[in-house]
Amino acid sequence: MKARLPQGMGSGPSNMNQMIKQAQKMQEDITAFQTELEAKEFSASVGGGVVELKMNGKKEVISLNIKPEAVDPDDVEMLQDLIMSAFNEAVHNIEAASEEGMSKITGGVSLPGLF
Repeated sequence: MKARLPQGMGSGPSNMNQMIKQAQKMQEDITAFQTELEAKEFSASVGGGVVELKMNGKKEVISLNIKPEAVDPDDVEMLQDLIMSAFNEAVHNIEAASEEGMSKITGGVSLPGLF
């Protein structure tokens, strides 16, 4: 009895070459996307705009702007919380943009270890 492969499977080297080309194209697209993402700026504003933070796609802080009304010497913890909140929001924005872009490139297939 002969085993039958699903249609389109087992057509030999040409199918393998096509798969390799697709994988190479996907890798090029991923590399281009990563470069583009790293160059983008992401911002977060918290506390009604009293703390604003900008990061690049490499998750490096580019700027931090704190308005004077956010600085209360008797409540340093509030300012710390605002800064942490702005930082976390900016990181979340970067990760969401990364996931969205990767999903477009990979067609929703998860590729562990890439991001």
